[in-house]
Amino acid sequence: MEAMRNALDASDNAIVMSDSDRRVVYVNAGFTRLFGYPSADVLGKRLSETLFDARAEPGILDHIRTTLSSEGKARVETLLYGQTGQPRWVSMVINSSDAGAGGTGGTIAVLTDITLTKMHEVLQKRVLEGMVNELPLPDLMILVCKEVERIAPEVTASILAVDDSGYLRPLAAPGLTPEICEKINGVRIGPNTGSCGTAAYRGQPVVTTDMATDPLWDDYRALFASTGFKACWSSPIKDRRGKVIGTFAFYFRENREPGVLHRRLVDVGLHLCALAIERAAAAARIHQLAFFDALTGLPNRSMLRSSAVRALSSLRQDNLPGALLFINLDRFKQVNETLGHAAGDALLWEVATRLTQALRARDLIGRLSGDEFALLLCDCATGDAVQIAQRILDDLARPVLLPGQEYMAQASVGIAMYPEDGTTIDNLLRHADQAMNQAKSEQRHSLQLFSPEMNRRAQERARLERDLRHALAEGSLTLHYQPQVLSTSPRTLHGVEALARWNHPERGAVPPGEFIPVAEEAGLIHELTLWVLEEACSQLNTWRAAGKNVPTVAINLSGRSFHHPEFAQQISDTLQRHHLHPGDLMLEITESVMMDARPETRANIAALHSRGFKLSLDDFGTGYSSLSYLHRLPIAELKLDMAFVRDLTTSPTARALTVSVLSIAHSLEMVVVAEGVETPGQQQWLQAHGCPVMQGYLFGRPMPAHEIEAWLDAAGHSGR
Repeated sequence: MEAMRNALDASDNAIVMSDSDRRVVYVNAGFTRLFGYPSADVLGKRLSETLFDARAEPGILDHIRTTLSSEGKARVETLLYGQTGQPRWVSMVINSSDAGAGGTGGTIAVLTDITLTKMHEVLQKRVLEGMVNELPLPDLMILVCKEVERIAPEVTASILAVDDSGYLRPLAAPGLTPEICEKINGVRIGPNTGSCGTAAYRGQPVVTTDMATDPLWDDYRALFASTGFKACWSSPIKDRRGKVIGTFAFYFRENREPGVLHRRLVDVGLHLCALAIERAAAAARIHQLAFFDALTGLPNRSMLRSSAVRALSSLRQDNLPGALLFINLDRFKQVNETLGHAAGDALLWEVATRLTQALRARDLIGRLSGDEFALLLCDCATGDAVQIAQRILDDLARPVLLPGQEYMAQASVGIAMYPEDGTTIDNLLRHADQAMNQAKSEQRHSLQLFSPEMNRRAQERARLERDLRHALAEGSLTLHYQPQVLSTSPRTLHGVEALARWNHPERGAVPPGEFIPVAEEAGLIHELTLWVLEEACSQLNTWRAAGKNVPTVAINLSGRSFHHPEFAQQISDTLQRHHLHPGDLMLEITESVMMDARPETRANIAALHSRGFKLSLDDFGTGYSSLSYLHRLPIAELKLDMAFVRDLTTSPTARALTVSVLSIAHSLEMVVVAEGVETPGQQQWLQAHGCPVMQGYLFGRPMPAHEIEAWLDAAGHSGR
C-alpha cells in the first residue's frame, strides 16, 4: 500500500478521490505541486469549493455532474486557479468510484497540466479570430496583452511598434498609464532606451531584473516610479526579413527573470504580433493603392463609388439630372486568347484614354473590373446622355494598334438616368448594368436605356435562380424519358433520353430552355448534371430489376462539368453504385465540348473513352461541325438536329445536309439519331435514306418513368 501511495505521489498528475458526498478523501502530492494547496487544506472539502471559484468557466460544474450522472465518467479541459491565483489549464478525467466494488462511492479525478499547450492554442485562436474579423491593429494588440495577463496574472504586457524611422509607437499597453504611453511615443530606439528601446536597437531580448539600478532605465526610472514595476523583459518583434518592427514586453512587480510559462507566451506572442503588424502594414500600403486601377490609372470601383455618392448628393441639392453609363467591351476575352494578355492590357489602356477624353469637367469615370467601365455624367439629360454614349461607341470603334495587328474595339453601353432610374450609385450601377446586358444580347456595339421592364426581368431571373437552387437542394426536380426507336422497327426501343423537368410550385412547369441557361449562368449546371446522372442510373437499375428492357439511357452532359478534373471518375462511381456498366449510358456532349482545348476537358474525354463509355455529339450540324474533331475524338453517335428534320419534306437544302450527315456517320461507323421526328413523312424519308435511329413525338413524348413502362408494355417489351 505504501508503495502505491509513493507511486501516486510521484505522478506529475494531480489525483483526487471523493466520497459519496463529493467531499475529498485523498489527494496526492502532485495535486499540491500543481495547485499549491496542502492536502490538509483540501481533505473533507468539496473540490468545487477549492478550485472552481467565480473565475471558473460558466456551467462547467453542471456539465461535469450531468455527464457523470448519465455516463459514469466525464472529460473536460478548463482553466483553474491555484492557491497563489496562478491559472492552470488542466485536462480533467473523472470517473465514478463504485463503493460496491471497493471504491470510495464518489469519484476519482485525474488532472493533467496542459497549460503550455493550451495557452498556445487559445492565444493563437483568439488573435487569428480577431484577424479574420478584421479588428484594427491596436484592438488586436490589446487582445494579445489582455489574454497574456489572463494566463499569467503576475505579468503586465505592452506592445510597441517601431516605425520606419526607428521611433517607438505604442500599440497596446492596457496596464500602463496614458502618461507613460504618451512619453514613450516618439522615443528613438538606442543602446540606452529602457528595455524596449534597447531590445529594438539590439534586435535581441533584454532582461532587466532590477529597474531601480539598471543603467538602461536611467532616463525612464522616474516615469515608471509610481507603477510598482521592478523588472522588465522585452523582446524584439521581427518581420519575415528579420527587420525589427516592434517590441513585446512583460513587466513584473518583483525582481525576477521570466519563467518557462513566460517564455512560451512570448514565443507565441512574438509570432502573432509580427503577423498582425505585417498584415496591418500591408493593408496600409494596399489602402494607398486601393483607389486607382494600376493598369489604366482610372479610379477603381471603390473610388468611383465614394466620389459618386458626393456627386449625386450635389445633383440632389441642385435639382439636376445625371446619367450613369455602364460600358462593357464586346468579345474582349477573344483578344486575350488570340493576341495575348499584353494586347488585352494595351486595349484596355487605350479604351480608358478614349473614355477619359469624352468626359466633361464635372463627370466621373472608373474601371469597375476587367473590361467594364462606368461614367457618371453630371447635369446631363437623357438626350445628351444618348448622344455622349453614341459618341463613345464611335470613338471606341476607331482602329487600335495592338501588338501583332490593328484592332477595332466594340462595346455595349447601358444607360441609367438619375433620378428616374435610381437615386443611389448602387441602384444606378445595377440598372445600367441590366441595360448593358440588354444591349449586348440584342445587338452588340449598341446602347440601351434602362427600363422598368428590364428590372422586372432581372428580378424574375434572380428569383428563378434562387428557386432553382432550392429545387436542387430539395430534390424536387424530376426526369422524363423520351424513347429512341430503330427506324427499321419503330416499336423496337434503341434507348431513352433523360430530360430534366421542373414543376415550380407557383409557376407550374418551367421549360428546360428557361431553367437550363439559368443553371449555366448561376454555376449550378454541374450539380444539375450530377443529379441527372444519379437519377437516371437509379431508374435504369430499377427498370432492369423489374425486367423492363431499356437498352441505354442518353444523358446530356454540360460542357462546364468537363472542367472538373474528377468528372470522369464521378460518372464511373455513379455507375458502380447502381451496378451498371459504361455501355448502359450514352453520354451526349455538344460541339463546344468537342472544341474545348482545356487539359481538363481533354483528360476527361480520354478517361471516359478508356473506360468504355460512348459519346454522342448533340445538335450535329448547327455549330462548328469540324470533321477533324470527329476523326480525333471518340464519338460513337451523331444526333441530327431537329431543325434539319423539321424541313426534310419541304427543303432541298435540309435533305442534302441530312444525306451528308448520314454519309459521314456511315463512313465513320457512327450511329445517327434523328431528333424531332413528328410526321409520317419525316419518318418515311429517314427510313428510306438509312437513318438508323429516330426520336420524336411521333413515337413518344418525354414522359415519366412509369409511362415509359406502359410504353414498353404497349410495344411488347421490345428492345434492340
